[in-house]
Amino acid sequence: MKTLTVALDERSYPIYIGEKLLDDASLLTRHIKSKQVVIVSNEVVAPLYLQTVQQHLSAYEVTNVILPDGEQYKTLESLNRIFDTLLAHKFSRNSTLIALGGGVIGDMGGFAAACYQRGIAFIQIPTTLLAQVDSSVGGKTGVNHALGKNMIGAFYQPQSVIIDVDVLGTLDDRQFAAGLAEVIKYGLIRDIDFFCWLEENMNKLLARDKDALIHAINYSCQTKADIVAEDEHEGGVRATLNLGHTFGHAIETGMGYGCYLHGEAVAIGTCLAADLSKRQGLITAADVARIISLFKHANLPVASPPELSSAQFIDFMAVDKKNVDGNIRVILLESIGKATLPIAIDRLSLIQTLDNL
Repeated sequence: MKTLTVALDERSYPIYIGEKLLDDASLLTRHIKSKQVVIVSNEVVAPLYLQTVQQHLSAYEVTNVILPDGEQYKTLESLNRIFDTLLAHKFSRNSTLIALGGGVIGDMGGFAAACYQRGIAFIQIPTTLLAQVDSSVGGKTGVNHALGKNMIGAFYQPQSVIIDVDVLGTLDDRQFAAGLAEVIKYGLIRDIDFFCWLEENMNKLLARDKDALIHAINYSCQTKADIVAEDEHEGGVRATLNLGHTFGHAIETGMGYGCYLHGEAVAIGTCLAADLSKRQGLITAADVARIISLFKHANLPVASPPELSSAQFIDFMAVDKKNVDGNIRVILLESIGKATLPIAIDRLSLIQTLDNL
């Protein structure tokens, strides 16, 4: 087992990465401070792993909230189901919420924990690759709105993150590939050597080789932990983690939540960002081709949805947390391995990129 630390002074917390971690009760119970525990999961994950987690909690008062599966259920209505359960069972401020699932469950569970009685403890047990390498780490929590993804939320850090790579054995190929999009992102924004490693080892990752997976997850989590420790509330370098996300969130919102998985939308968005970077004179056409090739190798889409016109796309991009004074700002690439901070982009440049891919 590897243990990383997100260093945030008194709010620092561990990330445990390894095999068979769900069988280790101590990893869970050491971070629970009271008798009341609520486990939030969904209809896909609960039948697979809920009993395994519950068997470690026989000494606690445990309640479950099982939500529907899918991005389209990441809503205030679903959030209220969590609050209804907490209130109906008279949960106190010292209770603990366990988010057992992918990014949707982690985001909603964390947001519920942030809001209930102005904050209760929560633990992340991510069960998708995307959640393991990205959304479970860093304290971004929230829900979607019909007009924009993740526009309602809070920064709220967990007590711990437990990443058991064995759970990826039950993840379908599409969800697995979606997680690889965020893994590729880390190489693009921070480390060309890791990007090269991904080019050389993508077949091992697709075959779910344990050693390759642990290396990729460990590297991704360490990178994100370092960035979050430096810039918890996204005033600077943390914004680089949003490479491809302004485009990607527009795709998810415009096409309807759940049509594209988050990682699929990010893959397309990153290819669009690479093309735009080339048009801004930052990277070469060869760099763009290399980036697109790696996403294709990971079985991810790279083309913008034809159903969205450039005008519609830009309209959805206008609802984004990086924008300032109504100006659309995106993360671009200075090179493979180095991202820019948010850059304001004119409408014509966006149209040229959107019409090209």
